[in-house]
Amino acid sequence: MQEIHIQCPYCLQAISILLDCGVFEHTTVIEDCEVCCRPIEVSYIVENGEIKTYSYNSIEGNEF
Repeated sequence: MQEIHIQCPYCLQAISILLDCGVFEHTTVIEDCEVCCRPIEVSYIVENGEIKTYSYNSIEGNEF
């Protein structure tokens, strides 16, 4: 597992997310913001057991 730090695209709070480094190459997961509980889509690439790059965005259509 590797921790990344991002800014929630909904509430704009700084949060951390743990991502599994034991996956193959490109992976996409849905994680909830620990502050506002809204879903965030996180895509990342693992190389040699470490996260090489990642991106994240809100999931449209999930209104309060």
